Amino acid sequence: MKNKIKVFRAMHNLTQENLAKKLNVTRQTIIAIEKEKYDPSLELAFKIAELFEAKIEDVFIYESTQK
Repeated sequence: MKNKIKVFRAMHNLTQENLAKKLNVTRQTIIAIEKEKYDPSLELAFKIAELFEAKIEDVFIYESTQK
């Protein structure tokens, strides 16, 4: 799943470490999500969107692999 976390972090002047602390996850988790190597749980995805005061679909972009 694609995401715009890096963009939203920049808009809110947050480092990966700051964001991780606010979400109670590790910096490595934020790095993995940003690099699209890890998809967050639905709960974490909603927490991220809420923190950025954005809709979940503005932060995460789902692309179907089915045709």
